[in-house]
Amino acid sequence: MNFSVSGINLRDMFQMHQINLSVAVWVGFIALFGIATNDGVIMGTYIHQVFNERHPQTVNEVREAVVSAGLKRVRPAMMTTAVAVIALLPVLTSTGKGADIMVPMAIPIFGGMVIQLMTIFVVPLFQSIWRESAVKSNLRKQLNPVTNNESNENGDN
Repeated sequence: MNFSVSGINLRDMFQMHQINLSVAVWVGFIALFGIATNDGVIMGTYIHQVFNERHPQTVNEVREAVVSAGLKRVRPAMMTTAVAVIALLPVLTSTGKGADIMVPMAIPIFGGMVIQLMTIFVVPLFQSIWRESAVKSNLRKQLNPVTNNESNENGDN
């Protein structure tokens, strides 16, 4: 199946063909993991800071804190992804010397950056699930308190 735009075959332009898993490809994966980890840490750290400032006590407060923190970190994550994708376009379309090494290295990074958009949704989702379960367990403890006096009456020390 050929994809052409204004007479240019996009399959040839972006060198969409089978590649072997060479050292260059693994270097690309390592770079991708570094960028993805960085975005996740930026998002998770900011959500943690918001929780330290607000101290949400209900599930709705947890959701509001996660949404507001996530919205403020969308722009930095998108900027990282956009810069990586835009910077890799010339590498992906290169045909000169060294392209046989650079293109296989750039392919995993480029593909991963496209998938990286999920980080914007996945990290806040998992943070929300984790924080909501902590809030729910604290509410259960408050509704059914076991005081030290009751345990001392039973002879427990």
